[in-house]
Amino acid sequence: MRLLFDENLSESALAALPPSFQGSAHVRRLLGDGATDRAVWQAARDGGFTIVTLDSDFEALGPLLGHPPKVVWLGLHNPSNQRVHALISAKADVIAAFIADPTTSFLALRERD
Repeated sequence: MRLLFDENLSESALAALPPSFQGSAHVRRLLGDGATDRAVWQAARDGGFTIVTLDSDFEALGPLLGHPPKVVWLGLHNPSNQRVHALISAKADVIAAFIADPTTSFLALRERD
């Protein structure tokens, strides 16, 4: 399961991902700074990634551009790398089930869910 971290998440948060997410990447490494949401969407589609973002705009792109990719939205405000890592680690099984489910395309995660 490969995740693509959007620009609004720190690149250093990738280092602490659980082993099940090997091969994950950050959008800056693939597209550089300032990539549009549509460019991120296409890069995720082409690379077989699931987008991880703090940006709720990605929910609206699915109906416009079609799936894949899938989107995991983190309901965190100004998160530290530690909080991002903790949420993804705590919800790794939920994320894996979401990615495997062909009927879903958007997953919202919060710290208290």
